[in-house]
Amino acid sequence: MDVTGYTAALFGHCSFLAPSAQRGLTGWTVYEIAPGAHRYEVEAELFHAAVQAAEWIRPLMSRPHGAFVCENIVITGAALDTDHGELLSWPHWALKHLYGPVGVMFGKFTQGARECDKFGRSIPPPPCSFLPVRAAVRPRDPQFLMDTPELARAVAVADDDGRDVFEHIPCDWKAVRAWATSLPVPPRR
Repeated sequence: MDVTGYTAALFGHCSFLAPSAQRGLTGWTVYEIAPGAHRYEVEAELFHAAVQAAEWIRPLMSRPHGAFVCENIVITGAALDTDHGELLSWPHWALKHLYGPVGVMFGKFTQGARECDKFGRSIPPPPCSFLPVRAAVRPRDPQFLMDTPELARAVAVADDDGRDVFEHIPCDWKAVRAWATSLPVPPRR
C-alpha cells in the first residue's frame, strides 16, 4: 500500500509528521480482514497489533527523535456488514485509556472521512482506515481528549515509568473490551 502522497499531503497539518517521515520513523503495518471474519475477531487482532506497536514505541520515546516515532495500523477488506469506523472504535477506546497515562497516543482515521484541522482547514481524506500509535505531545494532545477530561489530565502529565499497563487487567481482548465498556462514555455532540 503506497501512502507516500497521503503522508506528504498531511505535512501542513501535523508539524511532527514531516520530520518523522524524513527520518524513516513513520511505519505502516497492514492488517487485511479475512472474508467472513467476525467483528470481535477483527477487533481483537487490531487491539493486539496496536499493543505490539505501542510496546515497540515505548522504549524509543526517550531516545533522540523519539517524539517522531509513529506506527500506523492499517485495516483493509471488510468484515460482514461492519464498517471500519465501528471496527476501530472499541480497540481505540481501550488503547487510549490503557496507554495514555504512559504517554502513548492513539488516533483513529476512517477511509474517506472528511475532517478539518484545528485551524478549520480541510484535511485530505485518508485512503485507508488506520490507528496511528505515537508518543504523546503532552502540551498539545490533551486538546484532542477534551471529551475525556480525566484522560486528558493523565496525558498532560504522562511519564513512562516502565509500568505494565496490563497489571490490573489481562491482555486478553475479551477482558479488555469488558473493562473498556465500564469506562465513562463522553456525551455525544
